[in-house]
Amino acid sequence: ESGNKMEELPVVCEFSDVFPGDVSDVPLEREVEFAIDLIPGTCPISMAPYRMSASELKELKKQLEELL
Repeated sequence: ESGNKMEELPVVCEFSDVFPGDVSDVPLEREVEFAIDLIPGTCPISMAPYRMSASELKELKKQLEELL
């Protein structure tokens, strides 16, 4: 097969305005090897969630409303 046809690629059809008319050079679907290497003896990073005071939250909401 010389390449892919535009109709055969759902993503290309959905976003046709950003893809060129000829997509024959788009590589065919293939498997990719993926792995996450773990280091023995490490533990997950524990971080407290970001907290915002009520007055800061009120000010942020006000600023967002002004932008919209």
